[in-house]
Amino acid sequence: MSSLLQCPSKLFFPFHRPYSNSTPGLLHLRRQTVPIFYAKRTGKQRYPSEKKKLKLKQKEALSSVTDKFQGIWRLSKLAVSVKNDPGKDFLHIHIGLLQEIAKVLEFPVASLLPEEAFSVVRKSFDARKIPNEAKFVYTVDMDVSKLLSLEPRTWDFISRLEPKVGLIEHMPRERISRDLTSIIRDFKDSNGALSREQGHNIDSGESHKCSTVRKPRIAIVGSGPSGLFASLVLAEFGADVTLIERGQAVERRGRDIGALVVRRILESESNFCFGEGGAGTWSDGKLVTRIGRNSDCVLMIMNTLVHFGAPKSILVDGKPHLGTDRLVPLLRNFRQHLQSLGVDIRFGMRVDDLLIQDGHVVGVEVSDSTNKLKSDCKKLGFDAVILAVGHSARDIYQMLLSHNVDLIPKDFAVGLRVEHPQELINNIQYSALANEVCSGRGKVPVADYKVVQYVNDKDKNSPLKSESTNRSCYSFCMCPGGQVVLTSTSPSEICINGMSFSRRASKWANAALVVTVSTKDFDALNFHGPLAGVEFQREFERRAAIMGGGNFVLPVQTVSDFMDNKVSVTSMPSSSYRLGVKAASLHELFPIYMTDALRYSIAMFDKELPGFISKEALLHGVETRTSSPIQIPRDSDTYESMSLRGLYPVGEGAGYAGGIVSAAVDGMYSGFSVAQKLGLFHGDIESVLGKAQSAGMVKY
Repeated sequence: MSSLLQCPSKLFFPFHRPYSNSTPGLLHLRRQTVPIFYAKRTGKQRYPSEKKKLKLKQKEALSSVTDKFQGIWRLSKLAVSVKNDPGKDFLHIHIGLLQEIAKVLEFPVASLLPEEAFSVVRKSFDARKIPNEAKFVYTVDMDVSKLLSLEPRTWDFISRLEPKVGLIEHMPRERISRDLTSIIRDFKDSNGALSREQGHNIDSGESHKCSTVRKPRIAIVGSGPSGLFASLVLAEFGADVTLIERGQAVERRGRDIGALVVRRILESESNFCFGEGGAGTWSDGKLVTRIGRNSDCVLMIMNTLVHFGAPKSILVDGKPHLGTDRLVPLLRNFRQHLQSLGVDIRFGMRVDDLLIQDGHVVGVEVSDSTNKLKSDCKKLGFDAVILAVGHSARDIYQMLLSHNVDLIPKDFAVGLRVEHPQELINNIQYSALANEVCSGRGKVPVADYKVVQYVNDKDKNSPLKSESTNRSCYSFCMCPGGQVVLTSTSPSEICINGMSFSRRASKWANAALVVTVSTKDFDALNFHGPLAGVEFQREFERRAAIMGGGNFVLPVQTVSDFMDNKVSVTSMPSSSYRLGVKAASLHELFPIYMTDALRYSIAMFDKELPGFISKEALLHGVETRTSSPIQIPRDSDTYESMSLRGLYPVGEGAGYAGGIVSAAVDGMYSGFSVAQKLGLFHGDIESVLGKAQSAGMVKY
């Protein structure tokens, strides 16, 4: 590190052309339409193929209704103005909502509709100023039998009700979603006791009859969402599960994080990245997902979280989140349940190697993670190993390579984290409604945002004219009412993220602004091979550490200065980051094409969110771990590694998830797959969980 500090000029890219308000290109830019997308095309904007598909769906919906007076009618997109709504925390039926329901039914007197016949399925807040005022948008289920028994005069109105795609849907029966534990226990009860005659050979992994019956022994490495849910499934099916976590339980982990924030003591194995619950524990606790909010598998995860202590509001809230303060007790309850099932949870234990015989994993070599000398190694035998580590477990990737396990570099995104005063974001998004926020206790949610900009070489104003790569720049992990936190796992590297508590009451709002990168970018910096993306991350984390001057101080720059290629040392706004910030030339941190892509996109974001470019807005460096830089190829049905039998790579670190919910879903499916292979589950996985959903490679 000291040699690097002596020659900083070799680390940074040369000072490049300003991209300021005086730049003709930018003046021209500001007259362009902003390609930021919020919803699917509607009405006349739809493509002919989309219209044809919609007509077909409408025809199918009409033909599927056999009895209008039985089952459930689901009414969607019921909009209630803020003035007619009790507020974001009220998730039940009220008169303002009954008025909207009455309009759909064409029922003349809303107050006569019985509240008991309706239930709120989803409630979201829509603050878009065009075309109408801000409103709460509901999805409501109407129980026809209950409605008719309480208000028989609705019969004629129900008889005229017709399905309409996306607005009115008929379901023959009520859709009941339950937690995972209940589902597994009901399955076991309905299918009789599981056969306990099968034993397992650790050398071959094949089931066989034997005189001494034993449970299959399974190691699950990592106690993030995927590891926890895989453990839950397998333990409920009767496996002998050992959950191995290099970090500490949330109680001790909290103390270690406190020591980092207060005394600058970084515990390399117990920090914002490593420990019970994974990196998401000390984050915003977002439960939004791109794999289908209403899918069976996602509803199982959400109901399981409620079972372990999450508020029931997450089942209804359009943008559910928990916050660190709610995640900690939830994880404690989850842990106690696993232990009651017999799961052996070993905190502070690091997996250093895999034990392999004849191309099959037969166990793991572990050591005390607090012992850097690894002098206390132990070898533990298992029938299968589920690898559920996070994307910061870089030593695990290196270990897998040593065993010739296939690792494929994949695209991800890197950038900076921007922080604004939350009051500014409230004003930008809500205008006159901003005073209704009240630090998270008000009628409307604390304002957030999500922006995306696509940059390509075909746009005459694009900064990518000199390269043939198309890129996306987008906001990532937006934390309203949050703070910027250090997620480094080494003192010589700076990496950051955002976090919020449940009420989101901080005076700051932060979000990462990141640019997609690919193997072409890794090659340009002479990083090659399966771990090129990891080295790419490290490069910029080290540069950020040097820019900050060490001791976990972050390099920062106002958005206005970043756009103008200058540094204002004396006029920096305050930051939520508690370990100190230092004015720096962040416009010199990345290659010029990445910096220009960020500038170009920020200029576009300012059009969508006027005031986004501000002297009050502060960029922090550096955000690099948006998703895993690699993917471990696996069988799509069995979840087993394609190159090493007995190894099951799952979750975010394996490249198959992006966020708490999708990681939990992946762990749940992998648990069922392993249970099926080891003879603990005799059924069809899809019939229990529904079809497996893909989380994609990048989370928004």
